[in-house]
Order: sequence, then C-alpha cells, then structure tokens
Amino acid sequence: MNILRRHYAEYLMEAAGLGIFMIAASVITLLLEHPASLIRQAISDPLLRRLIIGVTMGLTAIALIYSPWGQQSGAHFNPVVTFTFWRLGKIKPGDAWFYIVAQFIGGLAGLGLAVRVFKDAIAHPAVHYVVTTPGSGGAGVAFLAELIISFGMMLMVLVISNSLSRGRYTGLFAGGLIALYITLEAPLSGMSMNPARTLASAIPAQNWTAIWVYFTAPILGMVLAAEVYVRWKGPQAVRCAKLHHHNHKRCIFRCGYRVRGNGHQGSPLSDQLPLDLS
Repeated sequence: MNILRRHYAEYLMEAAGLGIFMIAASVITLLLEHPASLIRQAISDPLLRRLIIGVTMGLTAIALIYSPWGQQSGAHFNPVVTFTFWRLGKIKPGDAWFYIVAQFIGGLAGLGLAVRVFKDAIAHPAVHYVVTTPGSGGAGVAFLAELIISFGMMLMVLVISNSLSRGRYTGLFAGGLIALYITLEAPLSGMSMNPARTLASAIPAQNWTAIWVYFTAPILGMVLAAEVYVRWKGPQAVRCAKLHHHNHKRCIFRCGYRVRGNGHQGSPLSDQLPLDLS
C-alpha cells in the first residue's frame, strides 16, 4: 500500500473533483428544470435551457481542470479517461485502480450531498436525480451517441494535450465540448461519457434503464480514440496523462516531460526516456 500513502492526495482530488461536478449538475438542473423555479418559468425553450446548463457545466469542468487540484491530479474525474490512459501506458496499475475507486466514491458523495440538501426537489420527475437515460430513440441510439461523444472527447484530449503549442488549452476545449454535447446530444442519451457520473444518479433514483450503455459505450469510444491516435501519431506521441501539464504541480504519471529546476513541467523527453515522477 506504499503507493496509496504516496499518492493519496491525488486520489482525494479526483474524488472531490467529480463530487463538485455532480453538485453543480444538480444545482443547475434544479434551477433550469424544476417547475417551481422562476428561471424555468421564464425560459420555456428546452434548447435554450440545455444551452445554459451546458455552458454552466462546461465552465465548471474548466474551473476544475485548471484548479490546483486538477493541475495536480490530472483532472480525469472519469474512470474511462483513467482506464484509457492506463491502456496507453501512462498510469501505473495501482494508481489507475485507486483513481477509479476514488472517482466512483466522489460521484456518489457529491450526488448524495445534493440529495441531502435538496431532498424532494431533486427527486421531482423533471430533475430525477439528474439521471442519464436513453432518449426517445432507445438504448441503441443512446449507445451510438455515447460512443461518438466519448470518442470525440478522448481524441480531442490526446490531440490538444500532446501539442506543445496548444496543450495548455486542453481544459478549454474539454469545457467547450461538454457545453456542446449537453446542448445538442443530451436528448439522445442524457450525455454521460462517465460511468461514475451515471451510477451516482442511478442509485438514489433507483433507475437502471439501459445502464449498460453508460458502462460500455464510453469505454469503447475512448479506447478506440486512443487506438486511432496511436496509429496516427505513434505511441511516443502520448506524453502524459494530465489534461493540464503547464503548471508547477507534481506529476505521478509515467510522464514524458522534463522537469526544470523550478519544478515547471517543460520540454518533452526523447521517445526512449520516459520520466516517472512518482
């Protein structure tokens, strides 16, 4: 358990990050969808409401990614992101395991806190614990939609984060995609990409409708994106598992960035010299 003692801070940051995201999702959905909300009464257009929710959640994701916690943990906040980087060889198995466990716990804790605070309001059918379930097209359409958006998100992360000139903007691109997906894709699948996020809502709602979609499609989509990227750029092109690496925080991953004297993550190492900063 030596790895747990050394890296527990990053695990707690991952748990807290997804927990905060779930609380934010609960609050903004209550404000925009609950019939008693004055905002809901003022905005009748569902597309406009989804746009506002999307922008809010996108900004939440950006804030978390660029926060001190996100800069240190790498800001995965999603078991599938962690699993994909493990498959790419950028995370040790022990770290990947604890990240995934922490993310599930964090999601459950965040939604649990929202349930405790908002009680009957979050249980209202218009909010329903912010569950992610298939839209009118059914599970097949939801599966395809989740696969596509997960593929798009991971491919973007790999392309942008591994660019020396654009890497620092990965969080902005991620937030933008989240906003776009919630606005346009949510009616098809509820827009999850994250089994920990879906499970956190499903448990209090006791709604297991097509939950298999949210545990399979994101994995297939992100792993496929990683395969496409590796075949396109080569495995050496994946430098690190952090979404934001241009900071002074420690990196516990199998990292391909040189550490300067001031602790800043600097230039990439050669392909034959992976750097493990654990």
